[in-house]
Amino acid sequence: MKSKVRISADDKIVVLTGAGISAESGLRTFRDHNGLWDQYKIEEVATPQAFSNNPELVWEFYKLRYDQLGQVFPNPGHLALVELELRIKDNFTLITQNVDGLHGIAGNKNILEIHGSLREIICINCRTKFKFTEIDMGGKIPLCLKCGGNLRPDVVWFGEIPYYLDKIDALLSTADYFLVVGTSGSVYPAAQFLQISKQYGAYTVGVNFDKPDNLVYLDEFHQGKSGEILPQLIDIWLGEHE
Repeated sequence: MKSKVRISADDKIVVLTGAGISAESGLRTFRDHNGLWDQYKIEEVATPQAFSNNPELVWEFYKLRYDQLGQVFPNPGHLALVELELRIKDNFTLITQNVDGLHGIAGNKNILEIHGSLREIICINCRTKFKFTEIDMGGKIPLCLKCGGNLRPDVVWFGEIPYYLDKIDALLSTADYFLVVGTSGSVYPAAQFLQISKQYGAYTVGVNFDKPDNLVYLDEFHQGKSGEILPQLIDIWLGEHE
């Protein structure tokens, strides 16, 4: 494997991850065959209107998703990104489109979960947030411990604005390197981050099983499984393997 990247302690690195890195841990995705969407229509379970119209169905779907989390664990791709953060510390930021929390479990600290987290719940009335494990999930619709209002998963649904966009724009403007892992390059606004970072002058690197839609904005592309490629790639970047 070859890469032109060599990282020093002063380099600022932004990483964007998508469903591909979690799929390698065995997490079912929405876009693949036998994915979770096969049983549900998007508009019935992943929009604000769906929750307003049928919160019981929405919670049925998200309880299934939460049950998946107990069956999956970080893979070598996740752990390689932990190693990268440990080496460059505050100059590392991980942006993830995933809501499974596996990056945090693996050990990453500076994480921006732009689509929220399955592991957290928020009250639609008082906006108090809870950990999933703090709430009684026995009923069809879990209720807020503070005000008694309906709780919803703290995830960004279709039609809602992702979290941290202003902060991300500032990060992209100063990044020396931008690494994209496990994304198709077709989900916006995250798909724009690669183009924006390149326009600001970052050196861009992609790792994915398939060629992404925005391949033209990558200076380097490494095709294959992130769990196999990232450990080798980051060793090269850190000067531990040529």
